[in-house]
Amino acid sequence: MTWLADHPMNDPRLLESTETEQKDALDHPWLVVVHNDPVNLMSYVAMIFRRVFGWNRERAERHMLEVHTKGRSVVWSGAREQGELYVQQLHGHLLLATLERSPR
Repeated sequence: MTWLADHPMNDPRLLESTETEQKDALDHPWLVVVHNDPVNLMSYVAMIFRRVFGWNRERAERHMLEVHTKGRSVVWSGAREQGELYVQQLHGHLLLATLERSPR
């Protein structure tokens, strides 16, 4: 059974590389992005930001205006699992939101 010792999957450099890639993927922040839509009122979007993120009125309105004028706003950054929860909550309030990997 010497062929197992020569198998590429037993190369320690490959294992280190895979572990590093997995750690980088976990450490890499994710972004929750809210996109503009023609349906929701600006006041409604600001209210949902306050409800979901616990923001004050000024911060919620600033992000709402960014969505309205620029077409999108990054409303949160962090671990993927929490980001998925925020996207789900925003979808539950009928806002168009996506989860994106942050550029390094």
